[in-house]
Amino acid sequence: MSDIGADNFIQTLQKIIEDRKNQPSEKSYTTSLFNQGLDRVLQKVGEESVEYILASKNPDKSKIISEASDLVYHLLVSLTANDLSLNDINRELSKRHGAHNIDENS
Repeated sequence: MSDIGADNFIQTLQKIIEDRKNQPSEKSYTTSLFNQGLDRVLQKVGEESVEYILASKNPDKSKIISEASDLVYHLLVSLTANDLSLNDINRELSKRHGAHNIDENS
C-alpha cells in the first residue's frame, strides 16, 4: 500500500471498507462497525458530523482535516452498508451539475 497516492486514496479506502464488509477481519474497526449494525454506523456519522462542524468553527486547520477525515471514513462505511459507493455519489453530482449548467444557459 505504500505506493498509493493521496489523489486516489479515498477510492482505495472505499475498496478496503468493501473488503471488510465482504471478508470480515476480527481485528478491524470497520468490521466491528458492520457487526454493530446500520444504526451504530449512522450514529458514528452523526457524531463525526458534529465534531467536524465544531472543528470548522476554529482556526486549527489540522483539527478540521482530522475531523473531516473521520467524517468521510464513516460516510464511506455507511454508503457501503447500504450497498452504495462513491460512484453512485459521483453520478448524482454529475447529474446535478449537468442540470445546473442547463439552467444557467437557459
